[in-house]
This record gives sequence, structure tokens and C-alpha cells, in this order.
Amino acid sequence: MIEDLTAHVMARGDLAHLALFLWAATATLIGLVLVRELALSNQRFSDFVSEVARLNRYLAELGTLARASGRGWNPSGQPVRFRSIPGCAK
Repeated sequence: MIEDLTAHVMARGDLAHLALFLWAATATLIGLVLVRELALSNQRFSDFVSEVARLNRYLAELGTLARASGRGWNPSGQPVRFRSIPGCAK
């Protein structure tokens, strides 16, 4: 079928039209692929932001529980006691 179409176009001398059509079809296909990839990229970024927000909520809750108990951990892994700062609400 494609051979017949190509032979018909070549016989009529519409080679420029065939080239233009192929260029337009290829450009459209590339555009659609790029839009699809952009949508997937946006979804992955949204998932990443959601996970960071979830981690922040978890760490905030963990810090609230540690402060409520008066104990926590420093970066070296040693337990520490929180001191209240005068003039600051707990």
C-alpha cells in the first residue's frame, strides 16, 4: 500500500508534498512524545514533593514527641535533654 502511494506521488511529481507531509507527521509525533514525557516528569516531581512533605510531617511529629518527653538525640546519636528557654513557650 505504501509503495503504491509513493509510486503515485512520484508519478505525479508531488515529491515536495510528500516530503512536507513526512516532515509534518514526524514533527507532530515528536511533539506528542515530548508532551507525554513532560507529563510523566511532572508526575514524578509531584510524587517527590509529596514524599518530602510526608517526611517533614513525620520528622515534625517525631520532634514533637521527643520534646514532649524531654528527651531527644543529637547528630552523633547520643541522648540529650531539652532545656526550656526562658521566655519561650513550650
